[in-house]
This record gives sequence, C-alpha cells and structure tokens, in this order.
Amino acid sequence: MSDSEEELQDEPRESTKKKKKKKKKEKRSGKKKKEEKGAQQQVEEEEEEEEQSECVVLRGIFKLGKKSHDVLLTRTRLTWTPITPETPTAEVCVPQPGVVLLQDVFAVKVKRRRSAGQQSGGAVLGVALFCCRRRGSRLEEDTLHLHNASAEHTNTWYNNLRELLTGFSSRPRYLKVFINPSSHKKEAVHIYREHVAPLFKMADVRTDITVTERKGHALSVMKECKLDEYDGVVCVGGDGSVAELCHALVLRAQLDADSPEKPVKPVLPLGIIPAGSTDVVSCSVHGVRDPVTAALHVVLGHLQQVDMCSFSSLGQLVRFGFSAMFGFGGQSLARAEKKRWMSSSRRREYALVKTLARLRPEDCQLSFLPVKKSNRNLSEHQNQDQDPDPESEGEESWTTNQGLYLSISIMSIPCLSPHAPQGLAPNTRLANGSAALIAVGNTSRSEFIKHLKRYSSSSGQFSFPFVETHAVSAVRIRPRSLIGWSEEESEEEVDSKTSPIIQSEGTAFPWNIDGELVEISNEVLVRVHPRLITLYGEEVDEAESTVTCSCI
Repeated sequence: MSDSEEELQDEPRESTKKKKKKKKKEKRSGKKKKEEKGAQQQVEEEEEEEEQSECVVLRGIFKLGKKSHDVLLTRTRLTWTPITPETPTAEVCVPQPGVVLLQDVFAVKVKRRRSAGQQSGGAVLGVALFCCRRRGSRLEEDTLHLHNASAEHTNTWYNNLRELLTGFSSRPRYLKVFINPSSHKKEAVHIYREHVAPLFKMADVRTDITVTERKGHALSVMKECKLDEYDGVVCVGGDGSVAELCHALVLRAQLDADSPEKPVKPVLPLGIIPAGSTDVVSCSVHGVRDPVTAALHVVLGHLQQVDMCSFSSLGQLVRFGFSAMFGFGGQSLARAEKKRWMSSSRRREYALVKTLARLRPEDCQLSFLPVKKSNRNLSEHQNQDQDPDPESEGEESWTTNQGLYLSISIMSIPCLSPHAPQGLAPNTRLANGSAALIAVGNTSRSEFIKHLKRYSSSSGQFSFPFVETHAVSAVRIRPRSLIGWSEEESEEEVDSKTSPIIQSEGTAFPWNIDGELVEISNEVLVRVHPRLITLYGEEVDEAESTVTCSCI
C-alpha cells in the first residue's frame, strides 16, 4: 500500500476523532450553559423573593415621640422617616430612617388610654412593638411606640403586624417548663417569675409549669407526659437540671421511636434559663448568664443544633451529656459534694485547693478515635439518621496510650463560663460533629497550676509538653489497675511523678459529667453524636467574664 493511500485512509479516522472532541466540547458547553442558567435562575428567584419581601405591605403616618413620621411596613422590616417641612431656601434635608427587623419583634399590642380602675376599652392611642436589642451577647427588651388616634388605622396595622409575626414557625406557642427550686441560691422560682414569665406572657406563649421536688423528678415527668402538645421544653436551673432534661429528652425520643440502642434526635427544642452557679451549657449557647437573654432566645425561636455524647460502661448506658472530666475534675467535684453546707463559691474553692494539695495521677489506658478533617467537614452537613457509629470504623483506627494522667476531659461543646470565658475546650464548636479530648499527663503541682490558671486568661492552656489535645469521635478510658480515690485518704505526701494510689477492688472512680458526680467502677466508653439535640440559642465565641477565682 502506498503512502498516499495510507494518508487517505487516516483522514476519516482523524475526522471521527475531531467529531468526538467536538461532541465532548458541545456537551461540556451545554452543561456549563445549563449550570449558568440554573445559577441565573436561582439568582432571579432570590431577587424575586427579596423584592416580594421588600414590597410595601402598609404605609402610614405615626408619631414617634413628638414628631410625625412616614412609616413603611414590608414583610421583613418596619422603617420610619421623620416628616420635615421644606425650608424657605428650598434646601431639603434627608434624615436617616429608623429600622427594626420583624425577626427581632416578639409582640405587638394596641395602646389605649384608660382611667384608674378601667380594665378594658379606652381611647386608642396607637400600637406598641416589643422587640429585642442586641448589646454584645446580651439581648435586651425594647419598645417602639407608634402613636395614632385613629382606631381603624391602628387596628389595620395591628392585624397586619400580628399576621406577619405568626409567619415565624420556629417561635413556640406552648411550652413545658421545669423549675428547680433548689439550684444554686434557690432563686430559680424568683428568676422565672420576675424575668421570664412576663416576657412569655407578652409574647402570648402559654406554659405548663412543673416545680421539681427531687433529683430525677423531671426525668420521670418527661417519660410520661404528652410531648406532642408542646412546642418546646424550658429548664430553669443549673447545669445539673439541664443535664437531666437533655438526657430525658433523648431517652424519650428513643422510647417513642422504639430504638433502645441508637440515640434518636428529640423533636422538641430545649430552652435554658440560667439559675445555677456556673451555667456552662447556658453560657455556651447564650454567651452570658442572663435570664432575659435566654428568654428572648426562646420567644424569638432562635434554634441551635448541638452535639451530645453518650457515656456507657460495660455495654450499659450511664447517661447522655455534653462533657466529662476524669481525674482532677472528678476528684474535686467529689470533695465539693461532701461540703454542700458551704456556699457554692466557697465549696468550689475549698475542693480545688484540697485536691491540688493531694494531687495524684490516675493510671489508665486511654484510647480514642481521631476525627479526620474530611470527616469533620462532612459531619457539619450530616443529619442524625446518618450518624456514624465509632465502633464500625474498625479497631485499626483507634489510637491507644497508657500511663499516668492527672486529668482527662471529653467535651462536645466549648464549655464557656465566667471562670473560663473562651471555654474549657475552645478548639471545639457546638455542632462540628466531634469532641475535644484534653489529656493532662503527670507533672509537678506547680506546672499543673500554671495550666489551670491559663483557662481564665486569653490562651496558652494547652502549650505545655504534658498536655495533649485531639478532636475525637469516641474515647475509651480503661483503668489499668483498679485505682480508687477516697476523701479519707492519708495526708502523707506521695510522689505524684511516680506512683498512683492503688485501692482495693470495687472502688468507684468519681466522674464529673456535666457538673454532676457519677461514680463508675469500670471502663467508660464515650461516643459523640452529631447534632443530637436542639437548644434555644446561637453559636457564641466567648462568654462574658464576671468572676475571678482567687484560690490558686
């Protein structure tokens, strides 16, 4: 065959290749055009929604203070501009309009003039909008008064405002409230009546109140009551009360779903009104220990999904919670619980000083499943039905260390508080699908105190060679030998760098789980369950610091 014949035969092959390339290019360009059209269509839809939301629903004249204003109401906001007459020189001064977003308004009422003793009726004066104003992490109650003597005009605005406010579906209408009268300074009932109940009444939120009489009372009520009647649950108390109700909500969800082994996400959100001594969970979702801020988060329907942990021993569930401390944290809480007659601040300082004076490590095997960055990112978009089981990831992925530890902490939330404004676990978030493991190895008393002191400052609490931190999805703590702890232990100094205290078999180890003392004799398995519960509140970076500890 000649060269010319070969060239002629190769031409159709090249043309078919070119055709294929053209087809591929056309397909790619078609896909790009479709994607561009889809993106453009999405942008247009968003613009239409914005235009619809910004369409004027009502426009009218009201007095704010002594000046008349032109007031505009859209589906998302209310704006008012002073009406200013033209000057003789025809110079027009354009004043800045005032704005309030409807998402910050929780109630609207008709204002009337009533004589002394008059319970109803009266001359119409206008409408009052009750809204919240932000000041840092705090939410404060504020009122906007719109004056107009026309009853028809006022009622039209009142009805339209009410209709727009009912469009916020996350706002509760009926709440189950638990109040722990024994928490902290026994002020929970007073806090609820003075600061929370008036806001709930103003926002037309009905309540069913249970004042708890003993530990476990809220859990027993939650197991039996008809939760489908309520839009949410509210806890007025400290961290112990919050932990009990969170545990109860998950258990009730498991019971309703007939899923005794796998945790189930509760349908109802939980609101936390702080009335304890530290209020770690409340600070983590509010940033402040303020009952008004907490109540406004509830009435405005601010929802935040939060990770939780399950704590089990020998295959049996101990409880659900947010944080746990083994070693120093558990020992100091055990000592504090034996001095309940002291005030909370004195009891806490006594326990810290006493435990530091007898600082001794625990000999244990620490195993954990580290969270990979890719898995951590995926967990942010993962719902509870796809919650991975740490056990299914295989034994090969577990990392195991063995030795003496002064303190081991596992925290699925930052654990903000006035004592640690940036949190005991500042490297974790409320809903990132992982927990922070903070393991403090054996060291001298002075170095350990330096580590503790840095929690109340800006940072640096983990910049010690004896401290290691990990983002984990599961942790197993297994005592290598049965090491116990007792308040009546000897006053003799023991070299904390070499020897743990070994007690008789059967001695339980004190654990601090969400501020509650739990004694467990065997190994403990901790698993993280992403976004297991919904709380009223929002993500905050730092807590308001109002307390300084002078004990160390």
